[in-house]
Amino acid sequence: MYSDRVAATRKVRQFSGGVYDLGLHVVWCPKYRRPVLGGRVAERLEELIRQKAQARGWEIIALEVMPDHVHLFVKHDPKSSASYVANQFKGFTSRVLREEFPHLRSRMPTLWSSSYFAASVGAVSAATVEKYINTQWERPGKQGDGS
Repeated sequence: MYSDRVAATRKVRQFSGGVYDLGLHVVWCPKYRRPVLGGRVAERLEELIRQKAQARGWEIIALEVMPDHVHLFVKHDPKSSASYVANQFKGFTSRVLREEFPHLRSRMPTLWSSSYFAASVGAVSAATVEKYINTQWERPGKQGDGS
C-alpha cells in the first residue's frame, strides 16, 4: 500500500517498452575490509561513482563512502541487472583509483573484495534506505575523520 507522500515523490522513467522506477541499495568493501577509503581517496571515489552513474544514465539518490565500505542507493534502468550495476561501479573505480593512488596497488592485490550486497528498493522503503545511508557517520563505532 502506497501513501500519498510516496506516490507524490515517485519518479518514473519511460522507455520504448514501458515505464519503470527501479532502485538498488549496493554495498561493497575493499579487499580484506581494509580502511583505505579516507581523505582524498574517498573524495575521488565519490567523484568516480557519480561520473559512472551519469555516463550510464543512472541517478544517485544517496552515497556514503566509509573508511572500509561504500553504501550506494542508485536508480537504474530495467536492462541493467544488480550484478551489472555493482560491477560497473567496482570495476571502473578500482582501475582509476589504483592508477591514481599507488599505495592502493602496493597494499592489496585488488582494491575491492569480489563480493557485494545488493537489494532492490521499492518506493515505500526508498526513504528508509536513503536515511540509513545518509546517517552512517552518526552510528556508534563509526566515529572518525575518515582519513
